[in-house]
Amino acid sequence: MRVIALEEHFTAPALAGRIDKDIVARRGYRPRRAPPTGPSPLQLAPDLGEGRLALMDEAGITMQVLSNTGPGPDLVPGAEGIALARAMNDHLAEGVARHPDRLKGFAVLPMLSPDAAAAELTRTVQEFGFLGGLINGTTDGKFLDDPCYDGLLAQAAALDVPIYIHPHLAPDAVRDAYYGGLEPGAGRVLEAAGWGWHSETALHVLRLVLAGTLDKHKSLKLVVGHMGEMLPMMLARIDDVFKLDIDHLERPIGQQMLDQVWLTTSGIFTEPPFIAALLTWGIDKIMFSVDFPYAANQQGRAFLDRINLSPTDMAKLAHGNAEALLKLTP
Repeated sequence: MRVIALEEHFTAPALAGRIDKDIVARRGYRPRRAPPTGPSPLQLAPDLGEGRLALMDEAGITMQVLSNTGPGPDLVPGAEGIALARAMNDHLAEGVARHPDRLKGFAVLPMLSPDAAAAELTRTVQEFGFLGGLINGTTDGKFLDDPCYDGLLAQAAALDVPIYIHPHLAPDAVRDAYYGGLEPGAGRVLEAAGWGWHSETALHVLRLVLAGTLDKHKSLKLVVGHMGEMLPMMLARIDDVFKLDIDHLERPIGQQMLDQVWLTTSGIFTEPPFIAALLTWGIDKIMFSVDFPYAANQQGRAFLDRINLSPTDMAKLAHGNAEALLKLTP
């Protein structure tokens, strides 16, 4: 069975090393604890060649759509950030060109320079055939509903490519208030993959609806991972509690999300959240992903093999929905 995974990550250490370490520290990056056995994710992420392909083959994964794992050019202002985004995208394009049937790309963008971000998305789609852009959470405290990103969102819609909203670390004030005062490892994980990433990404999508941004850009397509970042379980309640206070919106909140947001399974490999996503979003807008190298390809594939779907629906989840959204040839 053809299997496409589209929240899969790479890094280019030499390029990431150009970012001032003080900037990286201020954004909240803290050392991860290495697993007791096997390679760490950051050892696996730089490989765009045979090692990555071998791990894909072991799990029966046909294609990965790759995106930069931070730190990245979204931390760097001005010309330096623009140049770094170009260099990272050029690096990814070279890797994709060596294995075009196995690897594809999402652009990383210089988000502190919004006009340049729109231009870089255009360049990578038109020159390299990249399939969209991936945005890591907030940028300098701003969500994508900020008016400065109107041009970027309009350009994504014009190019007919999605924006993948990926989690990121919390702004300082949120980190201190919500995740401070805990044992350092526990606080770091609570802020990130243990809870905070997912709740903030859900908030990001809700802000795009409530600010009228999705009404303004009705052809914009968004993707979020981790089985919908907790939105499926909250969808009915959201519509219920907001219904008296959203006269400014043209469509109900839930309808806007169902119209314009696709989900992936990245990093979530148990049935209950999948069932919630399936019952709310429907099979046509859920796509398989692993979250490699932060999750193992084999773990994701074991989940895919375990769930009980009809052959038609399994084909949609494993590859068909991604092919339709990203305009990939089967």
